[in-house]
Formats: sequence, C-alpha cells, structure tokens
Amino acid sequence: MNKQKIRWGVLGCASIAKRSVVPGIQGSQFNEARAIASRSLDTAQATAKELNIPVAYGSYEELINDPELDAIYIPLPNQLHKEWTIKAMKAGKHVLCEKPIALTAKEAEEMLLVSKEMGVIVAEAFMYRYHPRYEHIKQLIADGVIGDLRLIKGSFTFNNGDGTDNVRFVKEWGGGSLYDVGCYPISAARYFLGSEPIAATMQAMFSEKHGGVDMMAAGLVEFPGDVSLLFDCGMWAAFRNPMEILGTKGRIEIPHAFLGKSEAEGNYYIHTDQGVEEIKAEYLDAYALQADAIARAIYGEQPLPFPLDDAIANMKVLEACLQSAENGTRVTLNP
Repeated sequence: MNKQKIRWGVLGCASIAKRSVVPGIQGSQFNEARAIASRSLDTAQATAKELNIPVAYGSYEELINDPELDAIYIPLPNQLHKEWTIKAMKAGKHVLCEKPIALTAKEAEEMLLVSKEMGVIVAEAFMYRYHPRYEHIKQLIADGVIGDLRLIKGSFTFNNGDGTDNVRFVKEWGGGSLYDVGCYPISAARYFLGSEPIAATMQAMFSEKHGGVDMMAAGLVEFPGDVSLLFDCGMWAAFRNPMEILGTKGRIEIPHAFLGKSEAEGNYYIHTDQGVEEIKAEYLDAYALQADAIARAIYGEQPLPFPLDDAIANMKVLEACLQSAENGTRVTLNP
C-alpha cells in the first residue's frame, strides 16, 4: 500500500537544515520537505528556491499553523527549542528538534508532558545512531566479542574559535561545547551500555573571549558496573570525532563516530588477539534514516527508537557535566 508521505515544515534556515537535514528528508522513503520559514520572507523564499521546497513563509507562526503540514523540524538556537517545540506540538504537529532538546532536563520534561497531551511524537536530532552500524556494534558488545566492557572513550572537537559572533558563544542561550558536541559521546555511551550514569567529573576551559562558555571540556562519566566514559569535546581545537570501546578481550575502534563524509569513513575496526577486522559500513544517509524512523512512528508501524525519555536522560548528564566543570566537583546523578 502506498502511504502518503509525511509533509515536513522547516522552522528556520540554519546551515544544518540546508546542508544535511532537508536533503535527508528529501532523499528518504516516506517524507517530503514541503515548507520553510524564516523571520525574513526574502530569506525563506531564497532558501526554498535553493532547496526546491514548494512553500515559503515569513514567520514561524504561519508555518506551524499550516494545516497541510504533518511535522516540523526545528534547527533554531538552543534557547528556542522548548518554546517552538511546544508551539508546534500544540498546533498538532510532530517534531524533530535539534540537539540538545532543551536547556535543562526540566524543560525537556515539560515538552514530554505536552507531547503526551497532544498525542504527537517528538524526537531529538541525533542522526548518527540511526545508521545500522550502531546497532551492529551494540550487538558485538552483547555477544562478548571484546569480552567484558572496561572503558568507553569518545571525542568530538572542531574549531570555530577565531570568531566571536556566534550563538554558541552565548551562555544563557545554551552555548558551549558540552551542549553543542559533548552531547554526542554521552548519548553514544548511554546507548552502548544501556544504562544511565551515576556521576560526572569535568574540567573545562571557559573563554571570556567567547562569552564565558566552555570552549573545551574533558572528563569522566561513571556508569554502573565500574565502567566509565572518558570523553572530551571542544569548539576551539582540531576536528576529530572518534570512539573506542575497550573490553577484556579486545576493542572496537570507530574513527568517525558521528560525522563521516564518505563510505570509507563509516568503517569500524575490531581489535582482538586474532588481529584487526575491518567492518565495512554501507554508506547510508543517516539523516534520511532518521526521517524514515520518525515517519514509521507517525504511521504507527514501529515505536520511535529514541523517544523523548532518552533526550531527558541525556540532558540530565549534560547538566551534571556542566555543573561539575563550573564548580570543580564530582556531581552525582539520581538513578
């Protein structure tokens, strides 16, 4: 049976929308990008033309109230995530919101209540984990291929430190490297371990040149069973995004854990006493896979793989990490 495609509206013309998410929606099986909005109609029209989107709006309100739309993608700055996600939900729309889902876990919990009230689906935009290689890696761990887990290491850094005019440099708006990219290794470790952390200890470089936000952070996140995540994140360092999962009998190396621009960059490696096995990952658009997973949930065919409860849990860890970095203390998390 042919399904009607999920009709998406895009709330803003951010580069991530233009570069990755909209092309992913357009290249997916069950979705179409139907409308885009900006607070400038000229900008919306120019972007719509560039991306071959049929409808352009000069206000966010017009877009979320369009009865022809089923779902809204929100790539707005972090401090606007809660406000516009709730407005979109109250207009009866499903939502894909950029990470982090909100500024605090409490905000995310408020969003969850509205989603239940309105009967709509809300997803946090961590596209990397929709690629089947992550499910395969988790199965390798469960099968004991690398023995008992001992440690997970992860990094996500890039360099935009030369600039000073960036929403990522406004502390009150959820700026800083932890919220921008530290959320990735945290979410991946939680996924691989299938449990929630019990404590976090962080050190960070807070740069007055960049609004006092954490431009680099590194630390330890403790999980049950004496397993930890060692990770670092930064917006003022050379680009890298690897992960390593260490066990008693071997390790799994993911050189490009979150972003990869070619087929080879999706490959990962199993290191054991028998040698090194390269696992070739099929090149798939994770943004398209993410859109189709949301569509299947909207159709009622499959539950959303990562519901809003997961986003709330990730926010709790992020808050603990930031608190630890700011206060120089070990911060415990409630179970």
